[in-house]
Amino acid sequence: MENTNLLEVKDLSVALDDKTIFENVSFSLKPEEVLAVIGPNGAGKSVLLKTLLGFYQPKRGTITWSSDASYGYLPQRFHVDHYLPMTVEEFLRLKPNPKYSLREVLRLVEIDEHWLGRNLATFSSGQLQKILLAWSIIDQPKVLLFDEPTENVDVVAQESIYDLLHHLQDTLKISIVIVSHDLNVIYRYANQVLCLNHAMTCYGVPKEILTNETLSQLYGDHTYFHHHHIGEEH
Repeated sequence: MENTNLLEVKDLSVALDDKTIFENVSFSLKPEEVLAVIGPNGAGKSVLLKTLLGFYQPKRGTITWSSDASYGYLPQRFHVDHYLPMTVEEFLRLKPNPKYSLREVLRLVEIDEHWLGRNLATFSSGQLQKILLAWSIIDQPKVLLFDEPTENVDVVAQESIYDLLHHLQDTLKISIVIVSHDLNVIYRYANQVLCLNHAMTCYGVPKEILTNETLSQLYGDHTYFHHHHIGEEH
């Protein structure tokens, strides 16, 4: 299984309402690998994830999941109506075919058990992301797909969530596909990075392909790229 791809994407193109969102995207995902997807706003990153999940049909190309692949998904935004009378326990019990008990999944995502009785509307954005993370892993998927999991989350919570994702990847031996704008996180955690701006502009090992020139071509804004590799001096 070590040399078998969990996911293989070849020459993928997607159009919505006759408008091409992206085209000619190819990549693979191996067991226990982290693939980061980067690109400017509106480049097609969220559509790519939703296409992998089957929400959208390709215009061209193929998506091949291995026969034993299963996946969880954490969306970019999750709005909770303040009038929704639903506790964390009630929410998690809505997930079909759970493999972990509630106690086990809470321990994995570092949530205190007393959260179970609280209404979803009482939590901060960072806390809600942990609850959604519990939802996404409770059925023991082999692949987790995350669409900017720290969107609208404060800096302290961002670091906590990324560290938790890395811990889960090590503990559960899962693969991750993550959309993120945080280049330091990508350098630290990703094995591969895919650059997307309506077409695939680069794909490979982050420290090898994410040059200032590559990023400038991707974003078209040199001021965006004052980044450093983890471990380098400022």
